[in-house]
Amino acid sequence: MQGTQIRPARPDDDERVRSFLAGLSLHTRTLRFFTGFSRPAASLVRTLLAVDDRRDALVATLDGEVIGHAMSYRGGTADVEIAVVVTDRWQGHGLGPRLVGALLLRAAGRGATTVGMDVMGENRRALRMVRRLWPDATMTVVSGVVEVTAVIDRAAPFAEQGSAASPLTV
Repeated sequence: MQGTQIRPARPDDDERVRSFLAGLSLHTRTLRFFTGFSRPAASLVRTLLAVDDRRDALVATLDGEVIGHAMSYRGGTADVEIAVVVTDRWQGHGLGPRLVGALLLRAAGRGATTVGMDVMGENRRALRMVRRLWPDATMTVVSGVVEVTAVIDRAAPFAEQGSAASPLTV
């Protein structure tokens, strides 16, 4: 992961995010978006890049290419709801937890204390990450989807709070 950077998403990331989404396997797209799609719609790309007082979005890049995306939304059953996806080639290398940590560090800075997410029951990798990050999380299964609610401070070890580096640099 040398050279990987996590930074806030920008409107000019639209083509990079579109290429990122198009490069995801059907399986990965389905696990993240709960449906497969052949071409990412412009409205989806705009949604993934939207940043305002209720939404935040980060991208992980390597040599200018987007290899991961994380977003949060204030509201719902927890203070902040999150969703994360990493390109197939970079899954299993710790980028997902780093994106989550950076996203939650930013959310906690805005006052959020709880995090929620919906995970497909078959997404074993994401569920293992949830159990590692938040062993005391509440998990409820509804129609094959695991609804997770946890306290944000459980994610602190995964944020780079104590390092001299920027919390957005991996």
